[in-house]
Amino acid sequence: MTTLTASLTDLAALAAALVCSAVIGWDRESEGRAAGLRTHMMVGLGAAGFTITAWRLLEVAGGDPGRMTGAIVGGVGFLGAGSIMKAGGQVRGLTTAAGLWVVAAIGIACGLRHYDVAVFVSLLALATLKIVRRLEPAIHAEANEESKTVA
Repeated sequence: MTTLTASLTDLAALAAALVCSAVIGWDRESEGRAAGLRTHMMVGLGAAGFTITAWRLLEVAGGDPGRMTGAIVGGVGFLGAGSIMKAGGQVRGLTTAAGLWVVAAIGIACGLRHYDVAVFVSLLALATLKIVRRLEPAIHAEANEESKTVA
């Protein structure tokens, strides 16, 4: 039987998953990516919900809740694969796919009540997106210069 305290704790975990996932989703939305705020929030919320449900199921039926975590990772991998496209020799959507995968990890961490991990992953992912986005033009320019020198 679930107590009010357990339900409120679950609600806090779900809310944390939404907020932490929104941090990544907001960045992707502001960059005009197909998988933006809503998608990232839904993946994080779903991962947290599945994780909480797995632990609740353990209380009444036993089993291995870790199997649910593996299923989440695999399922989100398929979702991310759907966001990857190849057009004109260019592969697009890899960062979106990776972002969805990271948000699933955030949701799992929240579902397990490891809020410190969820916050750290959120902040590190956001920093990676922001910092590397600013570095990429210089990296590509340098690579183009080197290829001209070699050719």
